[in-house]
Amino acid sequence: MAGTQRLSQRISEDGIALIVRVADAAAAGTAEEEGAKAVAVDTDIPGIREATSLPVVWTGGTDDVPVEVDAVLVHMHDRPEEFAPPAGLELVVCVHDEDDLEEALEQMDPDLLVLAPKDADDGPHDGALELLPDVPAGKLVIADSDPATRDEIVALERAGFDAVIVAAGSITELIGDHVPDDPV
Repeated sequence: MAGTQRLSQRISEDGIALIVRVADAAAAGTAEEEGAKAVAVDTDIPGIREATSLPVVWTGGTDDVPVEVDAVLVHMHDRPEEFAPPAGLELVVCVHDEDDLEEALEQMDPDLLVLAPKDADDGPHDGALELLPDVPAGKLVIADSDPATRDEIVALERAGFDAVIVAAGSITELIGDHVPDDPV
Protein backbone atom coordinates (compact mmCIF):
# COMPACT_ATOMS: atom_id res chain seq x y z
CA MET A 1 0.00 0.00 0.00
CA ALA A 2 1.03 3.61 -0.45
CA GLY A 3 2.60 5.54 2.42
CA THR A 4 0.46 6.67 5.29
CA GLN A 5 -0.31 10.12 6.58
CA ARG A 6 0.18 11.02 10.19
CA LEU A 7 -2.78 10.33 12.47
CA SER A 8 -3.04 14.02 13.32
CA GLN A 9 -3.38 14.88 9.62
CA ARG A 10 -6.08 12.29 9.02
CA ILE A 11 -8.28 13.25 11.96
CA SER A 12 -7.93 17.00 11.47
CA GLU A 13 -9.70 16.84 8.11
CA ASP A 14 -13.33 17.96 7.76
CA GLY A 15 -15.91 16.00 9.71
CA ILE A 16 -15.42 13.50 12.49
CA ALA A 17 -12.98 10.68 11.79
CA LEU A 18 -13.55 7.06 12.70
CA ILE A 19 -10.65 5.11 14.19
CA VAL A 20 -11.57 1.44 13.96
CA ARG A 21 -10.35 -1.28 16.35
CA VAL A 22 -9.19 -4.20 14.19
CA ALA A 23 -7.89 -7.67 15.00
CA ASP A 24 -6.38 -8.65 11.65
CA ALA A 25 -5.09 -7.28 8.36
CA ALA A 26 -8.30 -8.09 6.47
CA ALA A 27 -10.34 -6.02 8.93
CA ALA A 28 -7.89 -3.13 8.48
CA GLY A 29 -8.38 -3.25 4.71
CA THR A 30 -12.15 -3.38 5.12
CA ALA A 31 -12.08 -0.43 7.53
CA GLU A 32 -10.22 1.64 4.95
CA GLU A 33 -12.64 0.66 2.17
CA GLU A 34 -15.59 1.67 4.36
CA GLY A 35 -14.23 5.13 5.14
CA ALA A 36 -12.22 4.85 8.36
CA LYS A 37 -9.44 7.40 8.83
CA ALA A 38 -7.20 5.18 11.02
CA VAL A 39 -7.11 1.76 12.66
CA ALA A 40 -6.27 0.82 16.25
CA VAL A 41 -4.52 -2.42 17.16
CA ASP A 42 -3.49 -3.99 20.45
CA THR A 43 -1.45 -6.83 19.01
CA ASP A 44 1.21 -7.04 16.31
CA ILE A 45 -0.62 -7.87 13.07
CA PRO A 46 1.41 -9.40 10.25
CA GLY A 47 0.59 -7.86 6.88
CA ILE A 48 -1.20 -4.78 8.19
CA ARG A 49 0.94 -2.42 6.08
CA GLU A 50 0.09 -4.37 2.95
CA ALA A 51 -3.62 -4.29 3.84
CA THR A 52 -4.04 -0.57 4.53
CA SER A 53 -2.46 2.82 4.04
CA LEU A 54 -4.31 4.20 7.07
CA PRO A 55 -2.38 5.33 10.13
CA VAL A 56 -2.05 2.49 12.64
CA VAL A 57 -2.51 3.40 16.31
CA TRP A 58 -0.88 1.01 18.78
CA THR A 59 -3.00 0.52 21.92
CA GLY A 60 -1.07 -2.43 23.36
CA GLY A 61 1.09 -0.61 25.89
CA THR A 62 4.54 0.91 25.74
CA ASP A 63 6.62 -2.28 25.69
CA ASP A 64 7.55 -3.81 22.34
CA VAL A 65 5.87 -1.26 20.09
CA PRO A 66 5.71 -2.78 16.58
CA VAL A 67 7.60 -0.97 13.83
CA GLU A 68 4.49 -0.94 11.59
CA VAL A 69 2.60 1.58 13.72
CA ASP A 70 2.31 5.34 13.28
CA ALA A 71 1.08 6.39 16.72
CA VAL A 72 1.19 5.03 20.26
CA LEU A 73 -1.68 5.43 22.71
CA VAL A 74 -0.57 5.63 26.34
CA HIS A 75 -2.78 5.91 29.42
CA MET A 76 -1.96 8.45 32.10
CA HIS A 77 -1.78 5.67 34.71
CA ASP A 78 1.08 4.13 32.65
CA ARG A 79 3.24 7.23 33.30
CA PRO A 80 3.50 8.39 29.67
CA GLU A 81 5.88 11.19 30.63
CA GLU A 82 8.50 8.44 31.06
CA PHE A 83 7.81 6.96 27.62
CA ALA A 84 9.80 8.26 24.69
CA PRO A 85 8.03 7.15 21.51
CA PRO A 86 10.32 5.85 18.78
CA ALA A 87 11.31 8.48 16.23
CA GLY A 88 8.51 9.47 13.90
CA LEU A 89 5.66 8.09 16.01
CA GLU A 90 2.93 10.32 17.32
CA LEU A 91 2.02 10.11 20.99
CA VAL A 92 -1.67 9.88 21.87
CA VAL A 93 -2.44 10.38 25.56
CA CYS A 94 -5.54 8.72 27.02
CA VAL A 95 -7.20 10.37 30.01
CA HIS A 96 -10.01 8.99 32.15
CA ASP A 97 -10.95 11.91 34.39
CA GLU A 98 -10.30 15.58 35.17
CA ASP A 99 -7.18 14.76 37.20
CA ASP A 100 -5.68 12.76 34.32
CA LEU A 101 -6.45 15.57 31.90
CA GLU A 102 -4.91 18.24 34.11
CA GLU A 103 -1.80 16.12 34.69
CA ALA A 104 -1.42 15.34 30.99
CA LEU A 105 -1.69 19.00 30.01
CA GLU A 106 0.74 20.16 32.71
CA GLN A 107 3.37 17.46 32.24
CA MET A 108 3.25 16.70 28.54
CA ASP A 109 1.00 19.14 26.68
CA PRO A 110 0.09 16.47 24.08
CA ASP A 111 -1.35 17.39 20.70
CA LEU A 112 -3.55 14.26 20.61
CA LEU A 113 -5.87 13.31 23.48
CA VAL A 114 -8.27 10.42 23.93
CA LEU A 115 -11.09 11.06 26.38
CA ALA A 116 -12.11 7.69 27.81
CA PRO A 117 -13.93 8.21 31.09
CA LYS A 118 -14.47 5.07 33.12
CA ASP A 119 -17.67 6.30 34.77
CA ALA A 120 -20.58 7.78 32.88
CA ASP A 121 -23.26 9.62 34.82
CA ASP A 122 -26.22 9.18 32.51
CA GLY A 123 -25.13 7.91 29.12
CA PRO A 124 -22.12 6.34 27.43
CA HIS A 125 -20.76 9.67 26.15
CA ASP A 126 -21.49 11.89 29.14
CA GLY A 127 -18.06 11.52 30.71
CA ALA A 128 -16.26 12.39 27.48
CA LEU A 129 -18.59 15.33 26.88
CA GLU A 130 -17.98 16.58 30.44
CA LEU A 131 -14.19 16.52 29.94
CA LEU A 132 -14.21 18.18 26.51
CA PRO A 133 -14.62 21.82 27.69
CA ASP A 134 -11.42 21.46 29.75
CA VAL A 135 -9.33 20.64 26.66
CA PRO A 136 -7.51 23.73 25.35
CA ALA A 137 -8.16 24.91 21.81
CA GLY A 138 -5.77 23.50 19.24
CA LYS A 139 -5.72 19.95 20.60
CA LEU A 140 -7.05 17.06 18.56
CA VAL A 141 -9.58 15.19 20.68
CA ILE A 142 -10.70 11.59 20.24
CA ALA A 143 -13.67 10.03 22.05
CA ASP A 144 -13.42 6.44 23.22
CA SER A 145 -17.01 5.90 24.26
CA ASP A 146 -18.28 3.18 21.90
CA PRO A 147 -20.96 5.03 19.93
CA ALA A 148 -23.62 2.69 18.62
CA THR A 149 -25.50 4.92 16.18
CA ARG A 150 -24.93 7.56 13.53
CA ASP A 151 -26.80 10.06 15.72
CA GLU A 152 -24.27 9.51 18.51
CA ILE A 153 -21.41 10.14 16.07
CA VAL A 154 -23.07 13.35 14.89
CA ALA A 155 -23.57 14.49 18.50
CA LEU A 156 -19.88 13.89 19.28
CA GLU A 157 -18.89 15.81 16.14
CA ARG A 158 -21.15 18.74 17.03
CA ALA A 159 -19.68 18.79 20.54
CA GLY A 160 -16.22 19.27 19.04
CA PHE A 161 -14.57 15.85 18.86
CA ASP A 162 -12.20 15.31 15.95
CA ALA A 163 -12.43 11.51 15.98
CA VAL A 164 -14.04 8.58 17.72
CA ILE A 165 -12.79 5.04 18.32
CA VAL A 166 -15.29 2.40 17.18
CA ALA A 167 -15.51 -1.36 16.90
CA ALA A 168 -14.87 -3.06 13.58
CA GLY A 169 -17.95 -3.95 11.62
CA SER A 170 -19.96 -0.87 12.46
CA ILE A 171 -18.33 1.63 10.13
CA THR A 172 -20.91 1.79 7.36
CA GLU A 173 -23.81 2.39 9.76
CA LEU A 174 -21.86 5.01 11.69
CA ILE A 175 -20.71 6.98 8.65
CA GLY A 176 -24.11 6.86 7.02
CA ASP A 177 -24.61 7.03 3.28
CA HIS A 178 -21.59 9.22 2.65
CA VAL A 179 -18.19 7.55 2.53
CA PRO A 180 -15.56 10.31 2.71
CA ASP A 181 -13.28 10.91 -0.25
CA ASP A 182 -9.76 9.66 0.39
CA PRO A 183 -7.26 12.48 -0.17
CA VAL A 184 -4.33 10.05 -0.32
